[in-house]
Amino acid sequence: MRIWLDGGLRDADSARVSVFDHGLTVGDGIFETVKAAEGRTFALTRHLDRLTRSARGLGLPDPDHDEIREACAAVLAANPMPLGRLRITYTGGHGPLGSDRGEHGPTLVVALGETSRRPDSTAVITVPWTRNERGALTGLKTTSYAENVVALARAHEQGASEALFANTVDQLCEGTGSNVFVVLNGEIHTPPVSSGCLPGITRALAVEWTGAKETDLPLDVLDRADEIFLTSTLRDIQAVHRVNDRELPGAPGPVTAKSMQIFEERAAENLDPR
Repeated sequence: MRIWLDGGLRDADSARVSVFDHGLTVGDGIFETVKAAEGRTFALTRHLDRLTRSARGLGLPDPDHDEIREACAAVLAANPMPLGRLRITYTGGHGPLGSDRGEHGPTLVVALGETSRRPDSTAVITVPWTRNERGALTGLKTTSYAENVVALARAHEQGASEALFANTVDQLCEGTGSNVFVVLNGEIHTPPVSSGCLPGITRALAVEWTGAKETDLPLDVLDRADEIFLTSTLRDIQAVHRVNDRELPGAPGPVTAKSMQIFEERAAENLDPR
């Protein structure tokens, strides 16, 4: 495995980041996960634009898109695989042990891991913890991911692949690494970004391509929705067949199945939708 680190390719065994890197010591970093099929990325421009928005929200220098594109191409060429998870990580770099940043500049890592196509449907749970829709990191894709680690572990303990959060006012928000959509009376709805959810790349494309409405939704909408589905970079659109103890037989339902078809067709037409 070959990894891009700070300007060039390295063997995985020799790619090393300082133990004083702010991404490690205080979670001062951002990242993007990009789907790569047969060495070709999907929606890379949108991912890089969001990386920049996250950097600005965290107060990091704007990442160099040309360098990252070069890094992605080099890593994909060096590690051929049918379906990959391309991870771009950008941190505050070498710094002190406290919250103040150092002056060494950011660290850039691009790595690739092999993955497989997700099943057409999955099980999810809800968790008692909340997303803070008014927090300093709201809407940013940062490496401060411990909340998601804990929630996802809870999901796996209960035979599910994802955990869903409400926000502080008990509205449906998002999953640990996905956005959530519900079908009510034939219409598709998803929580607005103001709910505190991450503005997902796949979420935005699904809204654009399916006509889904951005709607404030109570968490208990999951108890009565006709259909539920998740969106994320590696899931694309994935139906939900169980929420907690509630079964949704026949998933994917007709609206979800149509949305999956639309997304697959539109994504195949344009690998870098702007």
